[in-house]
Amino acid sequence: MKATDILSAEHRVIERVLNSLERATNRLENGQAVRPEFFLSAVDFIRGFADGCHHRKEEGVLFKHMEAQGMPVQGSPLGVMLSEHELGRQYTRELLSAAQGMQSGEQGANQRAIQSARGYVALLRQHIFKEDKILFPLADHIIPAEKHDSVWEGFEHVEHAETGEGVHEKYLTVAQALEDEVI
Repeated sequence: MKATDILSAEHRVIERVLNSLERATNRLENGQAVRPEFFLSAVDFIRGFADGCHHRKEEGVLFKHMEAQGMPVQGSPLGVMLSEHELGRQYTRELLSAAQGMQSGEQGANQRAIQSARGYVALLRQHIFKEDKILFPLADHIIPAEKHDSVWEGFEHVEHAETGEGVHEKYLTVAQALEDEVI
């Protein structure tokens, strides 16, 4: 198994949350009640798993190895991915603000939640597609086989030392809870 297979597997978990977020957003848009805490839990997942663990592995480990093999950040897929990660963080901040507004009964908060959730879901779906189909095969090609253990070790360091023991498992549970709520 290649190190990029780990990232692809994490994409499948993120896609489960994207599907749940989209279902909740559709319900809210159709006038059905959706707990603000659903969106707050989605933000927690995004920040803790998608950004805090997954993107950290990409930015701090995989992309660094790709750069070391001569891939520039500017004008390359790496620059695009980094830019999209930042745009995802912006959508997440907007979703957090909207969910907090929903909790306090702020007028227009539901619409802001719908817009930010839809923007995030659309962004991440195309982002994941580009990574799975373009960036990861490129990484597998340009990172020499003898460096793959180093990528694995970097991923392990992020998952256990930087984000903490049990974090991955915690967010798998959050993903399941989000799915269960909108079935």
